[in-house]
Amino acid sequence: MKIEKNHKLYRKMSFYEKYIKRAIDIVCSGLAIIAFSWLYIVIAILVRIKLGSPVIFTQYRPGLIDPNTGKERIFKMYKFRTMTDKRDSEGNLLPDEMRLTKFGAWLRSTSLDELPEAFCILNGAMTLIGPRPQLVRDMVFMSNEQRMRHTAKPGLSGLAQVSGRNAISWEEKFEWDLKYINKISFWEDVKIILKTVEKAFFKREGITADEMATAEDFGDYLLRNGKVSHSEYELKQKIANKILQETIVNGKKEKNGRKI
Repeated sequence: MKIEKNHKLYRKMSFYEKYIKRAIDIVCSGLAIIAFSWLYIVIAILVRIKLGSPVIFTQYRPGLIDPNTGKERIFKMYKFRTMTDKRDSEGNLLPDEMRLTKFGAWLRSTSLDELPEAFCILNGAMTLIGPRPQLVRDMVFMSNEQRMRHTAKPGLSGLAQVSGRNAISWEEKFEWDLKYINKISFWEDVKIILKTVEKAFFKREGITADEMATAEDFGDYLLRNGKVSHSEYELKQKIANKILQETIVNGKKEKNGRKI
């Protein structure tokens, strides 16, 4: 790993990562979408009946760092929704644990809610194996060293997910991610895929789920442990919101431009 003199985050990709890995992603995601099209339909119908619409939950996540700007490309990630839209008397969404239904929890425990991410892999925003895409509000709290994980495409599963996922600390997750990007290879990816299958289907351990409704944000974790001040926490949250707003505006501009 290295940081260029102009302070842009950079890591040279191997031939495997740049070309072969992408070819594998296209073939595997395409075949998965075709082979499990019936499952997509069944789950979509169940989600619509039990949780309502929209069936697909979308969220902006930081992806691969653009070597020209040194900033993460923000992409839209897709999942099957697992929560209701229940609100309080003032119109505010209820806490996650109150909106997560038994059906939604089951989707998470089996990782079936992750199936739509195959389309993110097919369009090139994600890859089969790589650091899991975190939230934008997590990204803004990362150090430059931790952000090196974004010099690899975010993955459906990764080394951190098969090494403890939410049972380990945020710092440990990032350490596993950094270990992975230092030794990306075909055989390393195969080993992680096999471990992922074992945990998700044989040991029935969800790849991203834990006993909490949702995992604790990185910023909240840092604040709770006294690693950031309240003022720094609030500032970082504002930066995250600004990034998201800019992403939404730019997305609308691109969409309108295509219509013209």
